[in-house]
Amino acid sequence: MRIKTGWLFLFVALFLAASCKSNYEKIRTSGDAELILTKAFDYYEKKNYQRALSLFDLVLNTLRGDARAEKAYYQYAYCHYNTKQYLLAAFYFKNFSNTFTNSQFREETAFMSAYSNYLLSPTFRLDQGNTKTAIEEFQLFVNLFPSSKRVEECNKLIDGLRRKLEEKAFAEGQLYYDLRQYQSAVISFDNLLRDYPESPDVERVRYLIAKSSYLLSENSVIEKKVERFTECVKRCEDFLGKYPKGSYSKEIKQLKKDAEASLKNVKQRLKS
Repeated sequence: MRIKTGWLFLFVALFLAASCKSNYEKIRTSGDAELILTKAFDYYEKKNYQRALSLFDLVLNTLRGDARAEKAYYQYAYCHYNTKQYLLAAFYFKNFSNTFTNSQFREETAFMSAYSNYLLSPTFRLDQGNTKTAIEEFQLFVNLFPSSKRVEECNKLIDGLRRKLEEKAFAEGQLYYDLRQYQSAVISFDNLLRDYPESPDVERVRYLIAKSSYLLSENSVIEKKVERFTECVKRCEDFLGKYPKGSYSKEIKQLKKDAEASLKNVKQRLKS
């Protein structure tokens, strides 16, 4: 009896599913724009975003001048967002904000455009195109809506994204250092200091610049050693002037002494 009851429930469930799908397909293929739009709104309210999205796709182009266009485009953008299609969501949120400039949802959609790009931002080890786009979008939002309650959140998210770019820049400099490409390491770390002067890694970056400069000098042809050891001494002095009692100060003092000794020795060799 239990087996028969189980089969009965399964049959009913399959029948209802098939019936539901059949009704959806009938609506989708009906060619009735009014019905399709009504059901798209209905599916959205029921949080069936995939079906709502499919139906909106069929009728959005017919809504120019229609009073319901704003609602449809607003929900269409959220359909992409709620189905985790963040690239398209960012596009449609931005498009909504730029199109419906008098809408009560303009501020919200401008923020959601930026936030969708934020969700696309990958780990710092990967390409940071979406990270940079998200920062630009958040900054644009802050400029457009300086009194918004979301400004504080935007600034916090921007700080997090910028930190990711800092980590990316540091990793690139560290990679050059590990590969013994010391000149490229110095350039990369210098760029990091220029772009992120408030980075929490600044002390270590300056240490690696001084060390890379020393190793570059050591491995240079004699004709370039004078210039490069002179630059190394300058880099060491720069570090010690900023961090006289820092974690790397003892090592940098020794590097400076070694660089000065090597510089003196090279100058004597070039004179002879």
